[in-house]
Amino acid sequence: MFFIITNYCKTAEQFLRMKISQITFTRFLAAVAIVISHFNKDMFVYKTDYISNIFLKANVGVSYFFILSGFIMIVAYHKKDKIEYFGYYKNRFARIYPLYVVGLLLYLVTRFSNFNPGDSFLYLFGLQSWIPGKAMILNFPGWSISVEFLFYLIFPVLYNYFYSRKNKSIWVAGIVLWIVTQVFSHLYEASPSYKGPHTESHEFLYYFPLMHVSEFLVGNLAGLFFVNHPKQKNYDVPVILVFAAVMLSLIFVPLFYHNGLMAVLFIPLILLISWNNGLLTRILSLKPLEYLGEASYAIYITHIPILYILREILKWQNYKLNINSVFWIYMAVLMITSIFFYQFIEKPLRDYLKKINVR
Repeated sequence: MFFIITNYCKTAEQFLRMKISQITFTRFLAAVAIVISHFNKDMFVYKTDYISNIFLKANVGVSYFFILSGFIMIVAYHKKDKIEYFGYYKNRFARIYPLYVVGLLLYLVTRFSNFNPGDSFLYLFGLQSWIPGKAMILNFPGWSISVEFLFYLIFPVLYNYFYSRKNKSIWVAGIVLWIVTQVFSHLYEASPSYKGPHTESHEFLYYFPLMHVSEFLVGNLAGLFFVNHPKQKNYDVPVILVFAAVMLSLIFVPLFYHNGLMAVLFIPLILLISWNNGLLTRILSLKPLEYLGEASYAIYITHIPILYILREILKWQNYKLNINSVFWIYMAVLMITSIFFYQFIEKPLRDYLKKINVR
C-alpha cells in the first residue's frame, strides 16, 4: 500500500511538472478562428448559416486566451512560495512586448497616415483599451495587450497574498466578480446606453480591461483546481462533447459571450484536455501542432497588418482573384510569416530580455 501511494505521489508530481503540450495547439485554433472572423465576410465560410454563426462570434477566442492565460499562470508558478515581482514582470514583458511592437511597425507600413504621437504613446504603453474610443487605434488586435498587462500586473499580488497562502476568500471573490460581469454585460448591451459597434460604448463593453478581469480570475481558479487534483485518464469523448457544446452554443444560443460567459464550457474543456491521456492528447501533442500553438501569438498580433500588406501587394500587381483564393493565399503567407516572427524575433528577443539583469 505504501508503495502504491508513493508511486502515485511521484506520478502526480511528475504530471504537474510537465508542460501541458496538448493544450498549446488549442491556442492556434482560437487564433485562426479570430483571423477568419476579421477576414472578408463574402468568403465561403459565411455562406452557410450555421457555420457563419461560429465565425461571427469568433471574438470569443480572445476570451479563451484570457481564461487559458489565468490557468497557465497557476500551473507555471504553483510550486513557488512567492513570486519575485521584478523577475516576473521582466519575463512577461519579454514574452509579449517585442512582437507587439513588430505588429505596430508592420501596421504602419500601409497605414502610416493613421500615425500620430498621442495614439502611438497609448499603443506603446498598452493603454489604448483604457480609453473608450481609442482601443482600435493602429494595430487593433493589440487592444488585448492592455488587458494582459493588467493581468500580469495583478497576478503576483494575487499569488503572494491569496493563492500561495491558500486563502479561500479569493474563490468567492473570483466567482462573484465573474457573475457580476456577466449580469452587467448583458444588461448594458440591452440598455439605451449601448450605441452599437464602432462607438465608445461598444469599446467600453468589449475592450475595457476591467470587463475582463473575471476571465483571468476564473482561469486562475481552474488552475488551482487542476494542480490540486492531478490525474490522468482517457477523456477523449468528454473533450469532444464539450467542444461540440461550445460550437452548438455559438450557433444556436444568442448570448453575449465576449466577456467570459463561455467560461462555463471553456474551463471544463481546458481541464479535460489537460487531464486527458487518450488519443486526442497524443495527436495534439505532436511537435508540429505544438509548434503552431507556440506561434499563435505571432499569428494573432500580426494578422491584420499582414492582411493589409498582402492586399496592397495584390492591388499593386493588379491580380484579379476571387475572395476565396485571396483567403488561402493570405493564410499561407500568414503561417509562414508568423513562424518566421516566432522563430527569429519572438524567441531570440524573449531569451535575450530574460537574461538582462538590472541592478
